[in-house]
Amino acid sequence: MNFTADRLLLFGATGDLSQRMLLPSLCALDADGLLGPHVRIIGTARSEFSDGEFRNFARAALEKFLPADRRGSMASFLNRLSYQKLDATTLDGFDDLAVKVGKPEHGLAIFLSTAPSLFEPTIAGLQHAGLATGNVRIGLEKPLGTDLASSREINDAVASAFSESRIYRIDHYLGKETVQNLLALRFANILFEPLWNAAHIDHVQITVAETVGLEGRVAFYDDAGAIRDMVQNHMLQLLALVAMEPPGSFDATSVRDEKVKVLRSLREVEIGETVTGQYRAGAISGKAVPGYDEELEKASNTETFVAIKAHVDNWRWKGVPFYLRTGKRLPERVTEIVVQFRRVPHSIFAGPKSKGGGAKMIPNRLVIGIQPKENISLSLMAKVPGLDRDGIRLRSVPLDIAMPDAFTGTHNRIAYERLLLDLIEGDQTLFVRRDEVEAQWEWIDGIRALWAEQGLEPKTYTAGSWGPSAAIALAERDGVTWHE
Repeated sequence: MNFTADRLLLFGATGDLSQRMLLPSLCALDADGLLGPHVRIIGTARSEFSDGEFRNFARAALEKFLPADRRGSMASFLNRLSYQKLDATTLDGFDDLAVKVGKPEHGLAIFLSTAPSLFEPTIAGLQHAGLATGNVRIGLEKPLGTDLASSREINDAVASAFSESRIYRIDHYLGKETVQNLLALRFANILFEPLWNAAHIDHVQITVAETVGLEGRVAFYDDAGAIRDMVQNHMLQLLALVAMEPPGSFDATSVRDEKVKVLRSLREVEIGETVTGQYRAGAISGKAVPGYDEELEKASNTETFVAIKAHVDNWRWKGVPFYLRTGKRLPERVTEIVVQFRRVPHSIFAGPKSKGGGAKMIPNRLVIGIQPKENISLSLMAKVPGLDRDGIRLRSVPLDIAMPDAFTGTHNRIAYERLLLDLIEGDQTLFVRRDEVEAQWEWIDGIRALWAEQGLEPKTYTAGSWGPSAAIALAERDGVTWHE
């Protein structure tokens, strides 16, 4: 639906996501003049706040999480805010919420960040109060279920009130600048696309590494584990963007059509193609940290690390493995995509043994850093300076593009800035469609069923290491070394 909303309703407005990401993102958009002058923001949660108390709450969050140079006129932003207490488990408070929202002149955008168990009653409440019809669109924060069946149940509940064109499923990785730059790299440069296939690429690695442990997410994480918390959404979206065919244009339908084709082409994972792990006590950056079982205060079979060898069975990628790796309490916080090109078919620099056996050839490698640093690095072979009396010497040298340096004077935006603005303005390109979500869950459910069938239990690894040694072997038996 083509309208720019003049009301934004935030569910879970007093939660951690709101404090760290949503309120700072909205304030930054306001500071840059990207929110229309008539946009009002209504927060709702169970907390007992007046409008003034919620504004004070928001001010504290902005002072803690948003750099001072991005706040603009904070008073102007805070004046946009109001608040309505709500218990979403009952219909009683939704009529009062509708009164607080008022009648939008142009439309209403809703951001729903609640526990999955509250999705259905919240949708029912919105319908009851007349907040689901007309110019109303809704953004849904993950997790959208715990498997394919529960995901369909949530999607059915939302679809009972909102058409697909008004549903915006959020994966905040899609709002990151470097993730979008992956599309620009592929489809705006003639250099890469002709080589982006099985004939020239040996393998792809996708790593999402965290140094943190549970951090207050005990109940959620022990139910989810690494495969449902990270692989099902963020990592499969990154894989889809790497592997997708060129869309006809950069619009929601074209881009998402190509992504879902990739997800449906994922081969069913076989025995020996996954490794799971669970961290034990160790050290991160020289500081001792407890093991997962100690943080949880009980034994658990939940994986905090997973490595997967995946395959996309289509013409472009047949025979190219995609190695996925994610885990908690790893040595560094990093999210990156590594595209490893094949070796040159013949080296003209291979000399006789009397001259050192010739120059060593190292295949080209493209590394796309997503966090904490946004950068792109392409390794190329170059001649080492010298007279070459014993034969030409070559060395792999990187061509580095640090995005903040390449585009000085621009802000390093929070991913939610773009997503919230797209939700308000009605652009679905960077949001996930239902068939994408269900294709992701179908593949993940197959892996979890395999684990259950095999009675697979996580292997232990020391906090501060790169996971179980079996994860190294998963790649090395194919002659591949993880990029670290």
